[in-house]
Formats: sequence, structure tokens, C-alpha cells
Amino acid sequence: MSEKIGFAAGDLVVYPTHGVGKILGIETQEIAGYTLNVFVVHFDKDRMTLRVPLAKAKGSGLRRLSTRKEMDAALTKLKGRSRAKRTMWSRRAQEYEQKINSGDPASIAEVVRDLYRNVGQPEQSYSERQIYQAALDRLVREFAAVEKIDEDTAVRRLEQMLSAA
Repeated sequence: MSEKIGFAAGDLVVYPTHGVGKILGIETQEIAGYTLNVFVVHFDKDRMTLRVPLAKAKGSGLRRLSTRKEMDAALTKLKGRSRAKRTMWSRRAQEYEQKINSGDPASIAEVVRDLYRNVGQPEQSYSERQIYQAALDRLVREFAAVEKIDEDTAVRRLEQMLSAA
């Protein structure tokens, strides 16, 4: 059954609104009188377990980790110039949240790039720091999983790329 679905127990996957998780297995559960097969996905960092119905897995955005090529394409976005629009902060914040929750590493990298503050640049507001941190955490987790390194090393490598840009 898991061959048809494309995921198996032990696979690292990305769920758009939560980031990188590990599939613990497939369970059959009865919910409101219906029998459902669900993926059990555990997110270590958040100490959370999510159950995603197999029928809705694709539609929910559950996907494999990015390939090295996809991750490299996302990381090149970090080296570009910030393209922060001059619109109201509330509008930009909504757009940033949508990009983070899309689960797309290239979109998340754009948020990190746009909100990164180098030494000597003006301070960020509290909400800017919150969104920046959320985007950085999400990107770091996937980058670390793809590169098979720990998250501290991944943070250092990403911040080196950002400060070199």
C-alpha cells in the first residue's frame, strides 16, 4: 500500500504549515463512523504528531524533502537583493506568512532574504523578527535534513550566505 502512496515509515516529509516531520507509519482509524487510513507524521521540534488521511495527503501539500538541486535553487534566492515592497507592513506580513506556510523552500528563502538585517542596518520590529525567525527555522530544518547536518551548522551556513550577499 505505501508503494502506491510514495511514503513509508521513517521517511522525512514536509507538511507546509509545520515543516519537516518524520512518518512514523500508517494507521487505520475510525472517525465519526468512517474508517480512514492516515499517515502518522511526527514533528520532533514541535513535539507534535499529526495524522493526515491518505486520501488528502497530496491535497494537503504533504511532500518529500526537496532535492539538493531544489534546495540549491532556493539558497540562490538568499544571495539576491531584498525585494521588500513599500506597502503597508500588515499587507507584507500576510504575504510573508502565506509564503512560509506554502512550504516551498524558494518562497521561504525569499522571506528570509527580505527580512534579514545585517550589522549596521536598522533594528526590526517585534513582528518582523517573529516572521523572520519562523521563516529561518522552517528553511533551516529542511536544509539540515537535505544536507544531513545538524540545525546549528545549517543556521551558521545560511547566515554566512546572507551576510555575504
